[in-house]
Amino acid sequence: MSFFNTNAGPSQTMFGSTMGSTLTGTSLFGQSTAPTTFGATTGTHNPNKDIEVQSPPDDSISGLAFSPPTLQQNFLVSGSWDNQIRCWEVTGAVNAWQAIPKAQQTHSGPVLDVRFSDDGTKVFSASCDKTVKMWDLASNQTMQVAQHDGPVKTVHYIKAPNYACLMTTSWDKTIKLWDLRSPNPAMTVNLSEKSYCADAYYPMAVVSLANRAIIVYSLENGIQQYKQIDSPLKYQHRCVSIFTDKEKPNQPPSGFAIGSVEGRVAIQYLNPANPKDNFTFKCHRSNGTNNNFQDVYVVHDISFHPQHGTLATVGSDGRFSFWDKDARTKLKTSEQVEQSITRCAFSARGEIFAYSVSYDWSKGHEFYNPQKKNHIFLHSCFEELRPRKKN
Repeated sequence: MSFFNTNAGPSQTMFGSTMGSTLTGTSLFGQSTAPTTFGATTGTHNPNKDIEVQSPPDDSISGLAFSPPTLQQNFLVSGSWDNQIRCWEVTGAVNAWQAIPKAQQTHSGPVLDVRFSDDGTKVFSASCDKTVKMWDLASNQTMQVAQHDGPVKTVHYIKAPNYACLMTTSWDKTIKLWDLRSPNPAMTVNLSEKSYCADAYYPMAVVSLANRAIIVYSLENGIQQYKQIDSPLKYQHRCVSIFTDKEKPNQPPSGFAIGSVEGRVAIQYLNPANPKDNFTFKCHRSNGTNNNFQDVYVVHDISFHPQHGTLATVGSDGRFSFWDKDARTKLKTSEQVEQSITRCAFSARGEIFAYSVSYDWSKGHEFYNPQKKNHIFLHSCFEELRPRKKN
């Protein structure tokens, strides 16, 4: 029995049988499988009064993903600098979510990215140990499915009408496509610089490099360069997220948002009807001690709401913000948490916004406080992300 069976009782192990030596990682990191409503804990670390996920990572969180809509249940996975991938099942209702620890697996280096397969049965993890692992959630077993010559920065599962593959980008200056049935890459693309961030949404992929080059690829027949775009941002890119036109749900993606270390996001259309459709906006900034200057923070992650098409940004200022790019307006800014918000993700149906709180080392070792723990919070968000009504 796997943990996809929701009838598991508290007297049973989550995967049906006692874990043996055949598994490549540890099993349950929650000792009890009985559902517990943890509620919205409050305090200086949770000023937004959101639901706190129990058994969070022990080091900075660098990957966060929800399961796809093909699953009825909501599963949340994280990757972190303690070399671990963790999984929770999220149940309950608005403002009363329950996050039940399920299992965890291990890399031999920090985990930089995590993704689900399209059917939600497998999780892929990219690591500084230069490998990508595939975690079969039903059997709780992992196997290595990709290898680079440097740390693997991103991983995406590509499901095309005529093929399925894994796309990985690495600091070894390559993109690789992997047929999961083969140990060797199906295709390799050499890059001029390290990959700093990437996103894929069939039939499109976007990769941003250390020199701020933005390369758009077509995935219709493997991977082919579609165009290279001059960056509208002046500083290092940190995150990129592809968006679709919610008024044309059956059309390919129409563009992407890209965030930088300078507290700025660019909205970029592939084929804008009007060049002015492309724009940038400031975010994650605050008034400095000198009123003539602003404190500028890193934009760590961008995520688009799956139903509304609005977006969330999170930053090293310890805040998340919701935006309507079409109305060019801010919908909400959160209260400030006590550390950086490093990653975010929406649940498949858009009712939950998950965000991770960790030290991001942007202020160096001297500001690291080991007493401040890592956290993952669940925020009920569906109504807050509704677009502004058009006049």
